[in-house]
Amino acid sequence: MAVCARLCGVGQSRRCRRRQRNNQPDQGSDSDMDEEDGERIVGQRRGDAGSCGGPERVVATAGPSDACEYGSGHVNRGGCRDRTSRGPPHPQSLLELPPELLVEIFSLLPGTVLPNVALVCKKFRQILNTETIWRRRCVEVLYPYRHILGLWQPDIGPYGGLLNVVVDGLFIIGWMYLPPHDPRVEDPMRRRPLFRIHLWESKKATVECMYGHKGPHKGDIQTVKKDEFSTKCNQTDHHRMPGGRQEEFRTWLEEEWGRTLEEIFHEHMQELILMKFIYTSQYDNCLTYRRIYLPPTMPSDLLQPGLFKGTYGSHGLEIVMFSFHGTSARATKLTGDPNVPAGQLTLDVDLSRPVVLPELEQQRNIDELSRLVLGIHEVVQREAEQQAGGASATVGHTAEGACGGATAMEADHDACSDSCLPGPSTSSNNPSETQPFVLPLGVMARNEVYPRTCRKCFYGTGLIAGHGFTSPERTPGLFVLFDDDRFGFIWLELKSFSLYSRLTDHLAHAHAPNLERFEAMLRNMQSWTS
Repeated sequence: MAVCARLCGVGQSRRCRRRQRNNQPDQGSDSDMDEEDGERIVGQRRGDAGSCGGPERVVATAGPSDACEYGSGHVNRGGCRDRTSRGPPHPQSLLELPPELLVEIFSLLPGTVLPNVALVCKKFRQILNTETIWRRRCVEVLYPYRHILGLWQPDIGPYGGLLNVVVDGLFIIGWMYLPPHDPRVEDPMRRRPLFRIHLWESKKATVECMYGHKGPHKGDIQTVKKDEFSTKCNQTDHHRMPGGRQEEFRTWLEEEWGRTLEEIFHEHMQELILMKFIYTSQYDNCLTYRRIYLPPTMPSDLLQPGLFKGTYGSHGLEIVMFSFHGTSARATKLTGDPNVPAGQLTLDVDLSRPVVLPELEQQRNIDELSRLVLGIHEVVQREAEQQAGGASATVGHTAEGACGGATAMEADHDACSDSCLPGPSTSSNNPSETQPFVLPLGVMARNEVYPRTCRKCFYGTGLIAGHGFTSPERTPGLFVLFDDDRFGFIWLELKSFSLYSRLTDHLAHAHAPNLERFEAMLRNMQSWTS
C-alpha cells in the first residue's frame, strides 16, 4: 500500500487530497482553502527567502504538479516547502486511488485473476471494462503471433483452401472458409475453426487444435519463413470417431456436400468425393500455409475485384480470386481439384475483345455462339503466332497479314469484324444498362437459376486438363458479366456453364502492400501446383 500511495503522490494528487480532505479535521488556514479554486501560495519577502534562495514572490496559483512530495505540505513557486501546512495522510485503501492509477495497477496483474478482481466491487468492475487494460494484455501475450493475421492458402495438394486468421476477443482464431453446398452458389460461405491461440495467464498463450469432434486439444504453430507458417496437432486421437473411418467419412460427406453418398447417383462424382476424403484426411490438421492477398482495386475496373464462388461440374463449388491486369481480367483458383489444381489460372478474359450477343432466339443456338467466339479465337491465335515469329506489326496489321496482300487483308479484317460483332453494338458505358441473356440449348449448368439479363460479354479462355493436371489446355469461351456481384463463363468445348457469385465476408488484414507484391503472389501460387 505504501508503494501505491507514493505512486498516487506523483499522479492525479489533487483529487486524492481533495477526497481525503473531506474526512480530515482543520489543519490550518492553508488546509482550509478550496482546492477547486486552486491553492494560493504567498511568497516570502526577499529578507525571508534565505532558505529558498529566490527573489520576492507575488501571490500565485499552483496546480497539482507543484507538490514536492505528497502529504508533506504545500510548496511555493520557488520550489520551497510551506511548513505552515500539512497534507492529508496516505490513502488507506485501493478504493481511494484515482481510476487512472488503478488502470495501471490492474494492467500488471495476470490475466487469469482479472475476472476475480472484477467481482470485488462495482468500481473495480467498471475499471476492468476499460479497453486499455485488455488491449495491452492482448498485445503483450499475442504479439508473437501477430504475423499470422490475414488470408492464407493451405498446402493440401490440388485442393488448396482459404484460411482467415482473425482476433476474436482473447483469441486468435484460424477459420477455414468453405464454399456453400453444391450447387447453391449464392448461399453464404461456411466456416470451420482449425486452430485458436488462447490467452491463459500473464505473458503466456496456448495453441489449441480445433479439428475433429472432441473439442479443443493441444496444438502447435511454427513460423517456417516469411509469409509462411505451419500448424501441428499434438493429439490426433481427438480426430478419430468411435465408428472408425466409415463414420468419419459419413460425417465429412454431410459437412462437405450436405448429402449422403447414396444421394449422389453419378458414379464419377462419387469417385471424386471419396478421393478427396482420402487425400485430405491424411493431413490431420498438420498443414503449411502461405500468405495470399486480396486483389487491389482500380477506378477503371469493370467491377470490384475480389473472391468469388463458382460451379465446376462434378467437382462442386470452388473459390477463385478475380483480379484485373491492364486489358485482361483473370480468375485464379484458391480451391481446386485433381484436374485443375488450386493456384492455377482458371479464366483469362480479354477485355479488349467484347462480344455483342445476337437476338434472344439466336442466343439459344449453340452454333451461333460458337461462330462468334471461335471467330475471335482464330484472330487471337494468328496474332500470337506472328508475335512468336518476331513480328512487330500492330494488331490491325497482324490481322491483315494473315490474308496475304493489301486487298485480301482488308477483306479478311472486315470478315472477322462481321463474325465477331454481328449487327450494331448495343454496349454502353452505363453499367445499369442490360440486355437479355439465355444459355444456348445443350449447354449444361449445375445451377439453373442464373440471371436472365447481362451487362457485357467478352471473349476469354478457360483452363481444362486431364486427371493429375495432365495435358493442360486453354479453351475458348464467353465471359458474361451479369452485375456487380455475379458473372458467368460458357466453356464451349465442354458445353458447360459456370456461375460465379461474390464472397461478401469481411476479410481484414488481407490487402496487398502494393501491386508488385500481389503480382508476385499470383506467380508463386501457380508454381506451387505446377
